[in-house]
Amino acid sequence: MTINLPNSALSSLPQFDPRQIPVIGVDAHLPAVPLAALQAAALQARFISPPVWQPEVIAEPRFSQRAARHAAVLVPIVLREHPTILLTERSLHLSNHSGQIAFPGGTADDEDVDAAATALREAQEEVGLNPSFVQVLGALPQYLTGSAFIITPVVALVQPGFTLTPNAFEVADIFEVPLEFLMNPAHHQRHAMQWQGVRREWFSMPWQDQLHQRFIWGATAGMLRNFYRLLSA
Repeated sequence: MTINLPNSALSSLPQFDPRQIPVIGVDAHLPAVPLAALQAAALQARFISPPVWQPEVIAEPRFSQRAARHAAVLVPIVLREHPTILLTERSLHLSNHSGQIAFPGGTADDEDVDAAATALREAQEEVGLNPSFVQVLGALPQYLTGSAFIITPVVALVQPGFTLTPNAFEVADIFEVPLEFLMNPAHHQRHAMQWQGVRREWFSMPWQDQLHQRFIWGATAGMLRNFYRLLSA
């Protein structure tokens, strides 16, 4: 099934809180990706010889009429004993997606030779991740956001030992979530609501660490769901 990601305009509504939208389903009936399939060699093999699979999240309902712009995000898999995904919390003052959980990434520059170059550059600018620690595996399918960005998620392995220096203007926090947790559909919640005459549907993957609940939802959760579909195919 292809579902719509929530329109980016939803997150700009003063009273909108995605955590308050009812959960309409949890996909506990789907199999989790086993830990062995989340190790470096298995992930490399999956991108070298991918199976036949289909992404589940393709596009948001459009609300912007401007010409689409290309962007890329880095999906950084940190090679801990149990691999993790590195995520950011966006600063509250930002005009787009403020306070949301996101991958490092941004709009492509003319100097970027490809989506991987954009993702690596943006990750270094946003969180100080040195590209020497990063090995790009490949990309997940593009999708179009409601704000007219064509985003390419670039999946990469990250060797431990890096030091991060977040850009305080853009990033309020940096944290890691176990990849095993994110690749288990028992943690994939479905939400839906009617807004402006359109049914909006999205995933969330709430993660509770020692201090905070990290409410991963919308575009970030959608890309992670596509990654699950690739690894479970």
